[in-house]
This record gives sequence, C-alpha cells and structure tokens, in this order.
Amino acid sequence: MRPLLAPFPAAVALGVAAVLGLLAYGVTSSGHSQTIDDALADGRRVPAPAVNLQRLEGGGAASLSDYRGKVVVLNFWASWCAPCRDESPLLQRWHTRIRSRGGTVLGVNALDVRSDARAFVREYGLTYPMLRDGSTNSGEAFGVVGYPETFVIDRRGRIAAVRRGPVDGADLRRDVLPVLKEGS
Repeated sequence: MRPLLAPFPAAVALGVAAVLGLLAYGVTSSGHSQTIDDALADGRRVPAPAVNLQRLEGGGAASLSDYRGKVVVLNFWASWCAPCRDESPLLQRWHTRIRSRGGTVLGVNALDVRSDARAFVREYGLTYPMLRDGSTNSGEAFGVVGYPETFVIDRRGRIAAVRRGPVDGADLRRDVLPVLKEGS
C-alpha cells in the first residue's frame, strides 16, 4: 500500500523554492516603485530621481535636470522589447506634438547593445533625445521592473504620472495634456 502523502521529489522541492525565492525578490526589490506609485495614488507628486547618462548617439552626457522647466515624457525602452517597438511611433508623434508647448519625450535605452539601440532609433525615425543606461541604475531609481515604462515629469521635476507597460494615445492624453497646461 502506498502512503497518502508521498515525499516530494527533490526537483519539485527545488522548483517550489526557486519560485518562492523569485516572489520574495520581487516583493523586496519593488519598494521604490511602490513609493512612486503610492504617492501618485494619494495625489502627491514626488521628485524624479536624478538621471545623468550618456547620450545614445555620443556627444557626452545629459541629465534629467537639463530638462527642468519642460514637461518630460520619460520612456525606458529596449530594442528587443516588442511593446517598445509598438509604442515608438506614438511617442514620436507626441514628441512632435508637445515640443512647441514646452514638452519633450526623453528615451532611456537599457539592457541593450548600443548598435541595436541606434538601429532601432533609425528604423522608427525617432528624433527625440535618447540616453543610454548601460548599468540600469536609472531604471532602478525609478523602480522600473519591465520594459517599456513611462513617467510624466512636470516642469518642476516631479513625477506626475507613471505607466508600467506600453502607453497608448488615451494614456498620453490623460497624463500629459493636463501637465502641459500647468504653468504655461
């Protein structure tokens, strides 16, 4: 007669331990994003973390503070990311749309080969400024957990909205247009 509760095979136990470990990592590593998300849910804006990165096309570095006084649609992306490919034409249209109103889209390429990122920019005809985060430190500071993720930053350098996942036209209308009207 076989016992009702047979011992788990070692492979099953190891798999369960791995899943639990990943869950624990996800909970502990997402603390900063929860701070941003919780503040926004409470109707508060928090200062955007400092970002100082190399320009994707070369020519030195740029800082998020260089854009103070503008509304910034800060988009974290990678060339291998299918949703990033889908939203890139929309972000380009919005960059063109908001540029004359004191806004810009600012791309941050991460976890990518520089030549692949540059080819992506050429393929989609992207004209908005592009930075490169070779270490993903800026993404961690914003609590980025996947790609794409987009943050709307007001003219004072505070995060006004976040979209964790691809954006669409409704997201941008809802999150960007009211911020453009502030202080203009």
